[in-house]
Order: sequence, then C-alpha cells, then structure tokens
Amino acid sequence: MGAAGSRAPAGTGGDSSGGSSRETSGRLSREQIYVLVSAASMNLGCMMAYSILGPFFPKEAEKKGASNTMIGMIFGCYALFELLASLVFGKYLVQIGAKFMFIAGMFISGGVTILFGVLDQLPEGPIFIVMCFLVRIVDAIGFGAAITASSSILAKAFPNNVATVLGSLEVFSGLGLIAGPPLGGFLYQSFGYEVPFILLGCIVLLMIPLNLWILPSYESDPGEHSFWKLVTLPKVCLIAFVIISLSSCFGFLDPTLSLFVLEKFNLPAGYVGLVFLGLALSYTISSPLFGLLSDRMPNLRKWFLVFGNLITAACYLLLGPVPILHIKSQLWLLVLVLVVNGFSAGMSIIPTFPEMLSCAYENGFEEGISTLGLISGLVSAMWSVGAFMGPMLGGFLYEKIGFEWAAALQGLWALISGLAMGLFYLWEHSKTRRSRSKAQNLIGTEEEQTALLPNET
Repeated sequence: MGAAGSRAPAGTGGDSSGGSSRETSGRLSREQIYVLVSAASMNLGCMMAYSILGPFFPKEAEKKGASNTMIGMIFGCYALFELLASLVFGKYLVQIGAKFMFIAGMFISGGVTILFGVLDQLPEGPIFIVMCFLVRIVDAIGFGAAITASSSILAKAFPNNVATVLGSLEVFSGLGLIAGPPLGGFLYQSFGYEVPFILLGCIVLLMIPLNLWILPSYESDPGEHSFWKLVTLPKVCLIAFVIISLSSCFGFLDPTLSLFVLEKFNLPAGYVGLVFLGLALSYTISSPLFGLLSDRMPNLRKWFLVFGNLITAACYLLLGPVPILHIKSQLWLLVLVLVVNGFSAGMSIIPTFPEMLSCAYENGFEEGISTLGLISGLVSAMWSVGAFMGPMLGGFLYEKIGFEWAAALQGLWALISGLAMGLFYLWEHSKTRRSRSKAQNLIGTEEEQTALLPNET
C-alpha cells in the first residue's frame, strides 16, 4: 500500500494477521478471496439499492406534495445519519466486532429498502414525508455499519495494497450505481413504485447467509488514539475536506440531474437512468487503475488528489453549462461531461484512504484494526457530510437559481479543495527540502569538526 504499506508488516499491531501475512507471496489466500467476495457483494447490493431512487423518486415525491428542497433533504438525511453512524462504529469497531457489524448493517439496509417500497401506499403530505425520512435514516445507519466494517476488514487483509483493493472493489460499487438507475427506471415503468425496492432489498438480504459463512473474523485490542488526535493532523483535515467536496458533487446530482434532464430533454424515466450511466461507468473503469497506480507509485497520489479536483470543478462548470460560457445545453455534452467527471472522481477519491492511513502511521498511530477502524469511520463520515450537504444545497439552489448556476457553484467546492491540497503539498515539499538541507549542513559541520580534531590534539 505504498508509503503506508511499507510500514505494515505481516500481522500488524499484534493482531491476528490472517491472510495479510501471505499477501506478498503473489497469490491470494482463501481467506483473502472470501474477504473480497464479501466486500464485493456488499458494495454491489447496497449501491444498487441506494441508486435506484434517482430516476423516479423525485417525481414520485413531487406527486406526494414534497418540494424540491424537501426532496433534497430526504436524500441528504441519509448522509447525515451515515456520518453519525460511521463515527460511532469506527470508534467502537473492535468492541462490536467487524464481522457482526458488517452482517448487521447489511440486514438493516436490505430490510428497510423493502419498507421503502410500500411508502407509496401512505397518504400524501406530512405522513409520507416523515416516513421517507425515518426509513432513510435507519437505512443510513445500516449502511454506515457495513461500509465502516468492510473498509477495515479489507485494509487488515491487504495491508500492502489498500488502494489497489479498494479501487478494484469500486468496480462493484460502480456496477451497483450503473445497474441501479436503469434497472430502477425500467422496473418502475413496467411494474410500478413497489417492485424496484422489494427486489433490491431481497437481493441484499439473500447475500447475508453467504457472508455469514465465508467472512473471517478479526480480533484486536482497542487502540490508544482517538478521532480527535486524528482530525487535528493538518493533512488529514485537508484530505477530509477533499472527500467532503467530492461527495457533495455526487450528492448534488441525486435530486437535480433527473429533474433537469426531464425538463430540458423530455426523456422518459427509463432513459434518465441511462444518463447516470456515463458517470458511474467511467468511475467504475478508472477506480482500479488509479488504485493500482496509487500503490505502485505513491508519489503520484498528491497529483491525483490535486488535478482530480480541478478537473471535477471544470466538469461542473460545463454540466449546465454555466450561462456565462454561452454554450448551448445538449444531451451529448451532458453525457460527455459526466463521463469525464467519473474519471476525475476516481483519480481524486481512491488515493484519499491510503494517504490518510499513511499520515496516521507517520504520526504514531499503531498498525492494527483499531487504527483502520478510525480511518474507515472518518472517511465514511466525511463522505457522508458531503453527501448530506450536496443534495440539500442542490435542491435549494436548483429551486432558486436553476441547474446551470447551481452546478457551477457546486464546482467551486472542488476547485477550492484542489487548490488547498496543492498549496499544502507545495508547503510540505518546501518544508522537507529545508529539513534535508539543514540535516546535510549539520552532517557537513560534524565531518569538519572530526577532521580538525587530530590536528587540535
């Protein structure tokens, strides 16, 4: 795992090493394969269940009396409670147990996805809206538990290739995002509101017996360090800001893009899901590539973080496009921008976990599942902050100033985070050079003194 992985020998931190000790042999152990299958099944099932809302739920919620701002809040509350759940579960991962947390999270997520499918039977107005909030909140807690446990288990099983493994598993997250919107749109058009949620919820629940059987258990002692020490590290804070900005960009699209496409291009709900395909497919393809490069050439991570954010900012200016550019809005241009945005997202998201983990190890955090739980919880929590703010601000700005200007303002987040990260790396490089120069001068002075000592004698 690049810089961090070079510090992580087999059996880190005194924990049971499991498959990680055999990672360097070039072949995956049975335990590592089981971990990959479990994480892949969770990523695929949960992301499909999460993403089916995009093409048709905003329109359905409008029929039930929800405003665009309220729809944004329904999308956004998921992220807010995933944030809280991730922080708690990351802190108490060792006490609860990673495997139990993973299985329980999938069970909750699958169950409430089915419940979401019967909400259309409720009367329109406050009752429907309140129940949407409640179901989304419980779903968020379940998903927060599953994703925090999954990241920790993966990093424990593959200590030297964290970015590669996480990037490769984003293929399954991407497949879930790819399959979810068009499948949801098709099932909604063909069978109505209930079927997409019931089908996807059942798929998630059916994956639980498989994971109970194959997923290994990792045990560890609680660590000495806390979230507070982690988040007070300047580099960790900036990476957290990058995660928030990128997540908010994704979240912005949930309540706004489908409405914009429906109004601007008059596409049916089934085809709206295909528009989301451009973003999800390019992100799916690029993530393993950038994960592999991040592990093989750790020095590239900083460039990925900076330029990925700057490209994302440019994409959001062109998404509308913003009126000051005087470019006509066309469907092919929208899809092309989404494809480029998928690549830039993979470029900047994948290096965040190994960079944060490397920074923690360099600042004295012990190498074990306790630290991995803290990092996983923090990454999930920061992603949730952006996923909460993106839909909230997106729904509000879409209502007030339209999609074109709202997307441009959203792009400013990525621009600011990219520039801030770039300035930090320049400062860090300058500091390293000064320290190296000072050390060389000190060595030179000592050598001169040593050479003069015999003469003085």
